[in-house]
Amino acid sequence: MMKMQNTGCFAIRKKLTKRQEYILLFLSFALPLLLWCLVSYVPFLYHPLIRVTDAGDSFLCAAGDLVERSAFERENRELAASGSSVMKGVRANPAYLPAPHEVAKALVTAFLTPPRREGEAWFHESIGHSIRVVFLGFLISSLLGVPLGILCGAFPFFERLIEPFIEFFRYFPAPVFATLCVAILGINDAPKVAIIFIGTFFQQLPMVANTTRSADGALIEAAQTLGASRMRILMKVIIPSVLPRLYKDMRILLGWAWTYLIVAEVVGTSTGISWFINQQAKYRNFANVYAAIIIIGCIGLVCDMCLAWLGRQIFPWESKRKGMLYRAAEEIFGPRDQVFSIVLPKEERRSDNGQYTA
Repeated sequence: MMKMQNTGCFAIRKKLTKRQEYILLFLSFALPLLLWCLVSYVPFLYHPLIRVTDAGDSFLCAAGDLVERSAFERENRELAASGSSVMKGVRANPAYLPAPHEVAKALVTAFLTPPRREGEAWFHESIGHSIRVVFLGFLISSLLGVPLGILCGAFPFFERLIEPFIEFFRYFPAPVFATLCVAILGINDAPKVAIIFIGTFFQQLPMVANTTRSADGALIEAAQTLGASRMRILMKVIIPSVLPRLYKDMRILLGWAWTYLIVAEVVGTSTGISWFINQQAKYRNFANVYAAIIIIGCIGLVCDMCLAWLGRQIFPWESKRKGMLYRAAEEIFGPRDQVFSIVLPKEERRSDNGQYTA
């Protein structure tokens, strides 16, 4: 019985094979897409409306209109009772639920279609503006949040001085400060960056502090026994031991910064990809709305994948495999045992196959 529980795809905490990982990765995107296709292309699953193809003698509808099925049937009964030509139509989804092929087409045409009004931004310009706002807000947040979080996690003095107010403040929704940000910083990009900052900083500091507190106490005590100063313990023991986890925290927090983008960009003057989404919704071009939303997701996913790859290069001992940057450094500066002993934990040893084991 125990052996059966530790085998198969559903074994608890058992590492999947590469083949299983790739299959599940494919299914994680394929299953939602399949559901979307079923809802879009199979009429009896949803399709609550009727798209009029021939209005007949109706004065209420025209060809191409979307009407509710009950209204369509009622109008046809009245037309039939009066001896007039009835309407014809096919079942359809609401305009706000376009089919996958329409969104796929919009992903291309959105970049090629010029703005409707002179002076408005192109789609790619809106995307670039949004990226700048997110990364500037997150950069300012990190420049303040990471050092303060490390101090709070390492020194009880700073923990009691700073964290109580942060714990109180972080429950305020960032959008409630929109009016103040506009009044203080103007109507351009500054209040948008401020909203991103508020939304991430007050979550970032407690997370960084908790990660810093997870540093191995035995290493700290050993350094204190050897007479190391407080600054040396902080820089040589605490920060190096928690640095990989801090890096993962920053990846998560960058995703939080993106979640505040839509709110931030409607503060002051509407700009960026949020402005594009609102404009396309007004024009009822919902395929473009979905295309813009997908673009946001793709940007976030690509950023996270790049950061994950960079993390494997910077912290090869986390994956127990030497990364490309690590191998290049070994070729230039020599073996790890000679050069990188201050970076990797001393208890790790390299095996013959180039992997690292504790």
